[in-house]
Amino acid sequence: MKRDIVLPLTLTLGIIVISFGAIIIRMVSGASVFAISAWRLGVASLILLPISVYRGDLKSIGRHNLFLSALSGFFLSIHFILWISSLDYTSVASSVVLVSTSPIFVGLGARLFIHEPPSRLLKIAIALAVGGGVVIGWGDMRLGGMALQGDLLAVGGAIMAAGYLLIGRRVRREVPLSGYALATYGTATVILLIVCLAMRQPLVGFSKLDYVWLVLLGLGPQLIGHTSLNWALEYLQASVVSIVTLGEPIGATILAYIIFGEALTLTKALGGAIILAGIYLGMRTGNEAVIAD
Repeated sequence: MKRDIVLPLTLTLGIIVISFGAIIIRMVSGASVFAISAWRLGVASLILLPISVYRGDLKSIGRHNLFLSALSGFFLSIHFILWISSLDYTSVASSVVLVSTSPIFVGLGARLFIHEPPSRLLKIAIALAVGGGVVIGWGDMRLGGMALQGDLLAVGGAIMAAGYLLIGRRVRREVPLSGYALATYGTATVILLIVCLAMRQPLVGFSKLDYVWLVLLGLGPQLIGHTSLNWALEYLQASVVSIVTLGEPIGATILAYIIFGEALTLTKALGGAIILAGIYLGMRTGNEAVIAD
């Protein structure tokens, strides 16, 4: 199958699976969000370990790329920490809108650090995708006081997500997928474990059903979902992949409506449509680049 067909299919599958992350997290009743994140990344790392060892991918990374992969894991863990923390201070919609500005930072970083300035069409795609996120959360935005602190944390989460994707784009052109993913997820797991211990957040002692959900979170949204994004980074610009990730809140909103009966408002539908238009343009740009290669 041609790569220009495989890429959209793989990314679509990845975003659908990632969208289940918020749903699964809602199902877990006895663990903190930091413990959930540690489990999510830890399970994925344990699955990748024998695969990477068998294939020799981790050994073939080299010191420089191993350092960059670990740095990517650092950015990923801090992204989770900042974004999750922002939810304690500001509204969910405000947090989601601000953390969804990551394509802007990816576009800027791609120009400065990996010499991949976004094309004119890609800039339009970024503007549409981010604008759609603003439409979704505009009615629930709050300003000042503690909310401002939460907003800043969410923006920090967006910057960390951008770093994660930019480094992935740089390293994946030289490093096998399983080796990069293991080094990245493994580093993030260690950092989150340290955070849990420092904050005295229990990592065990949950119900059997909670353990089932935690394992599924690691196998689905992290191992299948995030690894699909990291696979695509070998072929697509980080700016394109960052736009595609904005499909997650759309998928999560639809799933929350189906599973939990949460309201699906006209504003959310309009914002989602704008994001999808941005994703379409972004993927069109990405496929043109793949065909040109």
